[in-house]
Amino acid sequence: MANRPLSPHLSIWKWGPHMLVSILHRVSGDGLALVGLGVLVWWLGALASGPEAYGQFQAVATSIPGYIVLVGLSWAFFNHLMSGLRHFVLDIGAGYELDTNKMWSIASPIIAILLTVAFWALILIK
Repeated sequence: MANRPLSPHLSIWKWGPHMLVSILHRVSGDGLALVGLGVLVWWLGALASGPEAYGQFQAVATSIPGYIVLVGLSWAFFNHLMSGLRHFVLDIGAGYELDTNKMWSIASPIIAILLTVAFWALILIK
């Protein structure tokens, strides 16, 4: 057996907000791809099928579980967007200082929550 170094495990690394942001980025992207695609296909199919099918879609979408799914999708969108912007800044070579990286790792999900709340407040007020 070769004496090669083992890959570090989570027990070795100190948990930080950047790890949470990375995990949330993956989860929100997967949620958008899977759940968002299902809702989009259902909406387009209902739209193409006529008023009765669209009314059924609208009834489900405006129910409590429907709102939970739609709010979750909008949070996933804003979370993925904020995390993606953070990664974009890192890709251009900025934000690698420890304090700056930690601050944006904490701010990214908070901004996503605030944008989700503002988005739904705007929708429900009108």
